[in-house]
Amino acid sequence: MTAAPTDSAGPTTAPATANTTAIQRRFADLAAQDRCALMPFLMAGDPSLEITAEALLALQRGGADLIELGIPYSDPLADGPVIQAAAARALAAGTTPTRVLALLASLRGQLQIPVVLFTYSNPLLNRGMERFCQEAAAAGAAGLVVPDLPLEEAETLSPLAAAHGLDLVLLVAPTTPAERMARIHASSRGFTYLVSVTGVTGIRTSLEARVEPLVGQLKAQGELPVAVGFGISGPDQAAEVRRWGADGAIVGSALVRRMADAAVAGSSVAVAAEGFCRELRAGLDGTNAPPSA
Repeated sequence: MTAAPTDSAGPTTAPATANTTAIQRRFADLAAQDRCALMPFLMAGDPSLEITAEALLALQRGGADLIELGIPYSDPLADGPVIQAAAARALAAGTTPTRVLALLASLRGQLQIPVVLFTYSNPLLNRGMERFCQEAAAAGAAGLVVPDLPLEEAETLSPLAAAHGLDLVLLVAPTTPAERMARIHASSRGFTYLVSVTGVTGIRTSLEARVEPLVGQLKAQGELPVAVGFGISGPDQAAEVRRWGADGAIVGSALVRRMADAAVAGSSVAVAAEGFCRELRAGLDGTNAPPSA
């Protein structure tokens, strides 16, 4: 509701080993192909878990490389109005963390790309960090994003997550001091999530110019990939993020709105999700794709 975090913090393609994880392997594969990762975000349970399952598979068909799956929470401080509304609808439909993990587990063998779970500190602490990591990994998750988790707490959670093969992805914002940004980037696993705007998630007509040099600044500090999110609303902005040298583009509110509009219109939410994903994929790859309906 007020400000984006200044610091934060899938089914996998193959079982994680002691040295690599599914997220690490996916970014390595994309780097070898000189491609930028596309990571759409959707809220589990909006409008239903059954439709979420269809949408996850549709996004995979549409060219997503990873997926960020939100677990709905009643006080989502980092989320703008579109995702807040999606979380409220999902909660009203009876979505719980247990049901989200069961959904993810049900897609084993079908969903071949890494899924990063997006949650908040309270649900995680209420369940217990160790228990949550164990259950998330058993369901097939590849990583975690916890936007309101302070770095100091993240340094406690990260080894617990890693013990279960999960990458704890940390966030940095344009307002994060340089020294702390370096510390966050060094502590993140899988990739670092660079917030592209000052504020909450949402659809923007342009991205903040000061983010571009931050991509280079982070990448100069090591080999960990950098993915940019918050505010990417279409293929043109996704392409801009790639021109900045980012390794990934995360698209949330714009996709969630497309899916919500399809639900209201009585059309297929999964078809809408896949069509928009193909548009974003074309933008990242520099190819042409017909606009989705």
